[in-house]
Amino acid sequence: MKPLPRTPEMFRVAKRVVWFKDPDETLADPVHFLAHVMTYGMEEDLRVVLQVVGDEALCEALQHAGPGIFDQRSWAYWNLRCGIPPDTPLPVRRFE
Repeated sequence: MKPLPRTPEMFRVAKRVVWFKDPDETLADPVHFLAHVMTYGMEEDLRVVLQVVGDEALCEALQHAGPGIFDQRSWAYWNLRCGIPPDTPLPVRRFE
């Protein structure tokens, strides 16, 4: 996935949806950031992100999302929107 631009709007979204990390650190991990936007973002957050990265990047983030970010409802919605069966299991943490 391509690096995300460091614009004031993206910093604002990063600070709001990943409140426990520095926005610059958040934007350095696009998959983690986009998964949080897809789960916790408001309509305005999503609008900003879509203008910058587009639908394709959100679908790519969905396919590479780590466990523990998506709730069942957001997971089903985004899978449906990306053309993936909505009953696809959520990512799970593996202990080996």
